[in-house]
Amino acid sequence: MADVSGDGFGGRRPPGLLANAAKRKEGFVQLFLMAGIFMMSLRSLGQKHRLRDLADDAADLRREREGLSLRMRDLQDALRREADADASGALASHLRRIFTAHPAPATAAEDQ
Repeated sequence: MADVSGDGFGGRRPPGLLANAAKRKEGFVQLFLMAGIFMMSLRSLGQKHRLRDLADDAADLRREREGLSLRMRDLQDALRREADADASGALASHLRRIFTAHPAPATAAEDQ
């Protein structure tokens, strides 16, 4: 005779999560292991993209540093030319002391 209760289990309750897990231990262990491996893979992928972003940032900072070094060197050269035009030589002496105490940073092309 057909079941008329409508719950599809012939009048009995379906097993709970713990009972199901105890019944299929290997499947649940495999599920948890696969979920853990998946989460570690996602974390690794995130770290890979973060490393690439940091490398890009470092390259941008390096280019900016080189640009600032060239600009500072150009300013120093312009000041030296202006000081050389001064007949008294006082400005050239003063600039020499300043530039000796605070030299322009070397560019990457000079470092190699």
